Amino acid sequence: MALEYGLLALLSFRPLSGYDLLKWVETEGQFIRSRIHHSQIYRLLGRMVADGLVDYRVDPREGRPDAKVYRLTEVGREALLAWVRSPYEPVSRFQDPDFLTRFAFAASLDRKAALRLIDTELAHRRAQIARNRDRDRALVFEDPLPEVDQGLTRRVFEEMHRYGAASVDRWVEWLEHMRALLAGPAEGKSVR
Repeated sequence: MALEYGLLALLSFRPLSGYDLLKWVETEGQFIRSRIHHSQIYRLLGRMVADGLVDYRVDPREGRPDAKVYRLTEVGREALLAWVRSPYEPVSRFQDPDFLTRFAFAASLDRKAALRLIDTELAHRRAQIARNRDRDRALVFEDPLPEVDQGLTRRVFEEMHRYGAASVDRWVEWLEHMRALLAGPAEGKSVR
């Protein structure tokens, strides 16, 4: 579902062809979503046209197939803004693609909604850290397979915990940075 809203958000910037949308998803979009086949985008655009979220005009191309250039409709605009402003429920894994998609576009469409999104994610991650950082992580082995190297396994799991803790700390640091950016003065616009 986030892909649909991501495409709507891209079309809020300017009209784009399906090929242009695909190029964006494969380059910039790879940071918020991965493994999207081009047929998914074209199928989704067809459904979005049928649902009245976008419309298109045909752009004739000499010596090449004509291109459909899509633009957001008023219905699409309303759906996009409703998604940006809707409540967000964090998932257990941080750096969730749906969060990143929503945040990336909420920041440009509705600063207050983006701040609520950041605050929700920050509160969830801080509570998650408080619950898990110092938990008992002792591994218990009872009649393990002979191949299990218990000492190495304990060391590997401890290093995985350290890596995960450092990663989530970096995520929280980035969220705090983005919150400060959003809370600062608007560039050329008033805060909504």
